[in-house]
Amino acid sequence: MAKFSFPNIKIAGIQTVVPKNIIPTSSYKELFGHEEVEKFMQMTGITQTRRTTHYQTASDMGTTAAKLLLEKLSIESNQIGALIMGTTSPDYRRPGSSSIIHKRLGLSIECATFDISLGCSSFVYGIQVAASMMQNSDIDRALLILGDTAGKTTYPKDKASLMLIGECSVAILLERTAEPHEGVKSLLRSDGTGYRYLIVPGGGYRNIDANPEPEIYSDGVERTLLHSVMQGTSVFTFTITDVPRVVKDFFAQTKTSIEDYDCFAFHQANGLILQQIAKKLKFPTEKFPISLDRYGNTSGASAALTLCDKYGNQVNGQIKTLVCGFGVGLSWGIFSATLDVATIFPIVEDDTLFEEGIIQSAKEL
Repeated sequence: MAKFSFPNIKIAGIQTVVPKNIIPTSSYKELFGHEEVEKFMQMTGITQTRRTTHYQTASDMGTTAAKLLLEKLSIESNQIGALIMGTTSPDYRRPGSSSIIHKRLGLSIECATFDISLGCSSFVYGIQVAASMMQNSDIDRALLILGDTAGKTTYPKDKASLMLIGECSVAILLERTAEPHEGVKSLLRSDGTGYRYLIVPGGGYRNIDANPEPEIYSDGVERTLLHSVMQGTSVFTFTITDVPRVVKDFFAQTKTSIEDYDCFAFHQANGLILQQIAKKLKFPTEKFPISLDRYGNTSGASAALTLCDKYGNQVNGQIKTLVCGFGVGLSWGIFSATLDVATIFPIVEDDTLFEEGIIQSAKEL
């Protein structure tokens, strides 16, 4: 069983960065029709999303988020012992985006750095990986950066996904504590039989020369093999079945209940899925914040963005939080942590990009 406990590790800060570009959902009416867009907004609750500029990447927003977080917490870059990037939208096929962020932050060569290729579950998996490294090393502080630019792999005529996807990155600081602390507890699960449920079929090393011409998929939507495809019915069934189950199992294993938590920060998949999860688990509305309506589905960063959206302007208090992520793989999980709201910072807009990283000619290498 993938159950973990880290009694001396805490989440010491969270910073979210979103692109400045706002896409109103109503702007798709010319492309998909008034009725189709209105139906989508009613079902999902999404009124707008954020999108990056052409060359802007998840690592750009992640770098900005990390810089702001370290500045606000008065942490020097040489104090970071590990940097982990959770993304399915890397800058390059190789190296990993964490290497780019490592350079831009000026981190020490003693800092362990790598990527995790996960999307919507990258928060819960990333916390476990970072905390495990810290618990079994002399690392006192680690950065977990999460972000995706899934809009770049969404086909322009894919009405099932185009209006749903938002983009952002978050930086989370984990810190070892000398004093007794409740720490982090987590439970992770996966099911590889669902690997096709959320997939970009072409462009990787299995199908590197995939046909770039558009085809009509079984859902009647036009896409190419180089764009993302979601088996909506299978994903919906998975989320409303396995996600509530893992929450109930976590409650049983930790001997906790809804009353023990102040906030349930869940991956912002879509409005209907969130409604079904909340209904099955009987979550009070005031404990189940939503950011989906203004930011869309922002993949693994969405739960952290939701925390910044709700608590970013508060300066006092602590909250016991239950975080849940679920998606590509299939992979899903949950963790609990007590957070100081003074270190959950307001969302920042930024379009900075790493121009050095735009390599368009062999002469530049």
